[in-house]
Amino acid sequence: MSAPIEVIAGLGNPGAEYRDTRHNAGFWLLDDLARRAGAEFRSERRFQGETARAEIDGLPCHLLKPTTFMNRSGQAVAALARYYRIPVERILVVHDEIDLPPGAARFKRGGGHGGHNGLRDIIEVFGGATDFLRLRLGVGHPGSAAAVVNYVLHPPSAADRTLIDTAIGEAIEVLPLALAGQSERAMNRLHRRRDETTKPQ
Repeated sequence: MSAPIEVIAGLGNPGAEYRDTRHNAGFWLLDDLARRAGAEFRSERRFQGETARAEIDGLPCHLLKPTTFMNRSGQAVAALARYYRIPVERILVVHDEIDLPPGAARFKRGGGHGGHNGLRDIIEVFGGATDFLRLRLGVGHPGSAAAVVNYVLHPPSAADRTLIDTAIGEAIEVLPLALAGQSERAMNRLHRRRDETTKPQ
């Protein structure tokens, strides 16, 4: 058993101009999750974001979408965690991942930020702590490092968005395991499912 999850923070940028961009994949998952759970987000100035309380298969958790812009995501995550006295290992961060193809979704606990500005700020604000759970949503890679910033700030193709949305739905289905402290089972079930659906027919 691992630590149960009490906070799910989806990363993205606020504002209509960013709503459909790849960098907002974390927001996409939280919006879908809140809709399924019948939860509504509201702006919380003290947490520098939009928050909701949700029950996922009977398990309560805080949902958070930082409105600080991506490179200051840690300010919002830390504000909520400190207010409710939630340790970092009970936080799940959902974010876009350029090193995975569209349609892939992977859990990971710990590790560095991999160049992701949202993760970088969260790690810094928590004093270098990295032992939070991550849910990495693949958005693909533009092919060169110089093109990454422009790439993540633009929408995916319609086909890629469909793949990403499908992966989001599959990830949401295994979230109750992570919330219950069974992150390894959640990882195995999601990864096995994605591997099976991507095998050549």
